[in-house]
Parts: sequence; structure tokens; C-alpha cells
Amino acid sequence: QVQLVESGGGLVQAGDSLRLSCAASTRISNSYTMAWFRQAPGKEREFVAAIIWSGGETVYKDSVKGRFTMSRDNTKNTVTLQMNSLKPEDTAVYHCAAKTRASGYANNPRLYDYWGQGTQVTVSS
Repeated sequence: QVQLVESGGGLVQAGDSLRLSCAASTRISNSYTMAWFRQAPGKEREFVAAIIWSGGETVYKDSVKGRFTMSRDNTKNTVTLQMNSLKPEDTAVYHCAAKTRASGYANNPRLYDYWGQGTQVTVSS
């Protein structure tokens, strides 16, 4: 079992920045993919960003490219999501997730085995 705990959400204005963190309770294996998903009220959960633990490669949702940056800290088993130039449409609960198997697309939430409780991000206009 892997427990994931997110932190760093809050209420900001459009154009501001936030940094989300996700701490894993155990060492993250090289086969893992770590990701951030978000869910706004009345909408389905959607992929935001992912990082392949072994090589650090990242992939992003098109609408956040150039604004969001995902990174990892191998020694602390944490991932972060630096969010800049935030927009009202970024408002959602952001969840950290872990996919333990190397196969499969990183943007498919069904392939993720562990999820955090989420942290609220609210961007006012």
C-alpha cells in the first residue's frame, strides 16, 4: 500500500502561482508513474501532468503546457506541481496518483493504483 498526501492548495487570483506537493509513504519504484489529476464540480476527473519516475520524463495536458511544471525528488519520494499564470478554469480539486506498472498511457486514470485525498485550488477572476 502506498499512501499519498497532497498539500499546497489554496485561493488565489488569476495570474498568481501555487505549488502543490505530494508525499508518498513508501519509496517510489522506478516502474512507477506519478501524476496529477483534477476534478471540477460537475465534471469528470481529468489528467493534468505525469512524470515517469525512472527517467523523469514529463507529459502535460495541452492547456497547462508552459504554465505548469511537474518535478520529483527521489530522495524524499515527493512530487510537486508548480502552477504559474493560473486561470479561473484551473479551479478544481487536485489529486496526486501513482501508477505502479510501467505499461499504459499516463493520462488514463483507470491505470492508477493509488490516489491522494486531494487539495482544493480555487482561482478567482
